[in-house]
Formats: sequence, C-alpha cells, structure tokens
Amino acid sequence: MPDEESAALRVALAYHRAWTSKDVELALTYVADDLVCDAPAGRIDGRDAYRDFLAPFARSLISTTLIAAFGDEDKALLMYDTSSALVASAPGAECLTVRQGRITYSRFIFDRLPFAAARQAMA
Repeated sequence: MPDEESAALRVALAYHRAWTSKDVELALTYVADDLVCDAPAGRIDGRDAYRDFLAPFARSLISTTLIAAFGDEDKALLMYDTSSALVASAPGAECLTVRQGRITYSRFIFDRLPFAAARQAMA
C-alpha cells in the first residue's frame, strides 16, 4: 500500500476496518445518508438499507484479509477475502466514491454462489 494514503483511501480503509471488526455503527459513520450501493443482489439506497445489508454479514465474520487497496482523492478500490460462519473463503471488492469524507457510492462485487451452495447443503 502507498506510504501516503489519498483522502478517499483513508475513508475507505477506516470504513473497512470498522465493519470487518464487526462495528457496523462505526462503519456507517463513513457512509453518506444517501449512499447508493450496487451489489450482486441489486441496488441498495440509503444508509439504513445498507445497514440492513451489511450487519448480518459483519456479525458472521470470523476473519478478513485485505489483499489490495488503492485510491485517489475521490475513489478507492479495496479487494479482500473474508471467512464467515457460512463460507470459509469469500473474496470481495468494493469501488467506493467518497465526497466530503463520506462514501456516497459503492460498487460491491462478490460471488454469491458459495453462499447459496452452503445454504443448500444445510437444508
């Protein structure tokens, strides 16, 4: 990672550290009220809806590994792998737009198939 982090990357890393340590409320302090998130399940509008999306997964986390993080003044890209109660390895990536110290847009990418397979195996 760069020695000097960009403004967007500082916000993105603080947000990531918060939710991956299961502190969703702290993570949401880095998110704008009118956040828009495009995720595999569809569009999520607003901080409250994003809390409902993020909190259950954050609570289930066992560990996380940050693979890469890059950013400039307006955007940051994080790639990581997570281990949860349901799936041993779930890589993901977020491209985050940051305005005035808050995340306003997230393009969140992860593979839903391992989660579906794990749920089906439990049924």
